[in-house]
Amino acid sequence: MRVGIDVSPLAQTRAGTARHLKGLLRELERRPDVEVRRFEFGGDRPPATVARELAWYPLALPRAARRAGVDVLHCPTYRGPLRDGPPLVVTVHDLAVFRHPDAFPPWTRTYSRLVVPLVARTARCVIAVSEFTRREVVELLRVPEERVRVVPNAVDDEFRPDGPAAEGDYVLAVGTLEPRKNLERVGEAARRAGVELRVVGARGWGGVSANGSGVRWLGELPDEELARLYRGALCLAYPSLYEGFGIPILEAMACGAPVVTSLGGATEEVAGGAAVLVDPLDPAAIASGIEEAAARRDELRRLGLERMRFTWPEVAAATVEVYREAA
Repeated sequence: MRVGIDVSPLAQTRAGTARHLKGLLRELERRPDVEVRRFEFGGDRPPATVARELAWYPLALPRAARRAGVDVLHCPTYRGPLRDGPPLVVTVHDLAVFRHPDAFPPWTRTYSRLVVPLVARTARCVIAVSEFTRREVVELLRVPEERVRVVPNAVDDEFRPDGPAAEGDYVLAVGTLEPRKNLERVGEAARRAGVELRVVGARGWGGVSANGSGVRWLGELPDEELARLYRGALCLAYPSLYEGFGIPILEAMACGAPVVTSLGGATEEVAGGAAVLVDPLDPAAIASGIEEAAARRDELRRLGLERMRFTWPEVAAATVEVYREAA
């Protein structure tokens, strides 16, 4: 099977979408039954984003995919063609822009509201990364339930319990600096718990800062350094206001770190009973969760490692089945 894949997200971000795409591509290109053709346009600057979304996705990408003779075209975000191309598969990682539009830049809000539902309904199959996101796709994008398949994320080999650990008493937060990551409340919770908060992630939008009293922003880091921070942390604090999955939850568990995350939604689903669940709107509850995670470290480490049944070869195999169905 010849599969075309939009790899533009790799030039736009190193966050969850890019992590998913890198792991998937690596495994697909190892399979003898799949020939991967990569398509991409532009970088992460605003003019490139606008050109990509107004011209490349609706016009140039489907033409390029037809010329390449692909059997199916996979767009691993909800940006893609509206017609005239090969059978389309779209992956939806989350629909935060629909639930929390004020947390996103104006262009993203407008494009998503007008175009994303049309792209999703054009697709032969939609991949959702969690059961929670599957329900969101059906409700918010009005995609028929029978066309939505759940294929979760996994973690890379760098994230494992054995290896060097960072020093110090600190709580770790991981994610792009954006409003829904809830970093202001996490910082307040860490101060209440009397521990340092270290934040790893790219600068984002919405005026979110991650420096201040007891908070240290480390920026983007290589996976080896991120794994070292997971191993040394008292816990990962991930009380996000909205997620479609939450890859840092799995990464932390794979490294043996306790996890504190939000009650309800995809984060509770991904945690699978192996994390401390808190109200993300209550800094006192998050602080209590941090203290509980530190006290239950050995238990949560064991539960988290037992939870690690997510592998990229399995993700790739499930994705190929969706390709076959769509084609």
